[in-house]
Amino acid sequence: MAKILIVDDEEKIRAVIREYAEFNNYETGEAEDGMQAVNMCATGEYDLVIMDIMMPKLDGFSACKQIKKDKDIPVIMLSARGEEYDKLFGFELGIDDYVVKPFSPKELMARVAAVLARKNASPADKASVELVAGGLVVNKESRTVTVDGEKIEATLKEYELLVYLMENKNVALSRDKLLQDIWGYDFFGDDRTIDTHIKNLRSRLGVYRDKITTVRGIGYKFED
Repeated sequence: MAKILIVDDEEKIRAVIREYAEFNNYETGEAEDGMQAVNMCATGEYDLVIMDIMMPKLDGFSACKQIKKDKDIPVIMLSARGEEYDKLFGFELGIDDYVVKPFSPKELMARVAAVLARKNASPADKASVELVAGGLVVNKESRTVTVDGEKIEATLKEYELLVYLMENKNVALSRDKLLQDIWGYDFFGDDRTIDTHIKNLRSRLGVYRDKITTVRGIGYKFED
């Protein structure tokens, strides 16, 4: 049974999410501010976090950043603000989905199921354990990325995106194709999610950033 941490300073919202989560056979925990959420994630085991942005003591963005320093826990962010900047900033932090208030609890549960399904998906085919492009090496068995022998940190989706691009090197891949094959048909975001992850990935690859090229009017490809 998956365990979900519900983080919101409004008790009524936590209660609604808890009711629907338990109806869908999820175990739940609750936190009323970002600081409490960070502490609970540090001492407990959770499969997913649903977290509001505007909270006392520590906001949701800061709490998400702190949590992901230590654990790769999927996060669905809740916010009364639907501005593009907030969404893109959240995805830059590595969140998995963004839901604008007021929201449908049923839709939220669908998003929870989609994120957990992606998290628990079977590992990619390991016929080739390593993907190599000069000094850029991806080890699919250990799920690590090294640049000229130095390990770099990447979020799960950044890693999956890099693997997919390298496995399809020199092939122009549309944003829709990348969303479909990496995030899945049930992802509720848009193709700007791809642009954000590509930007973050390039910044991590250093001298190899230019291997991920933009194909104008289509999407991206990995050139080797």
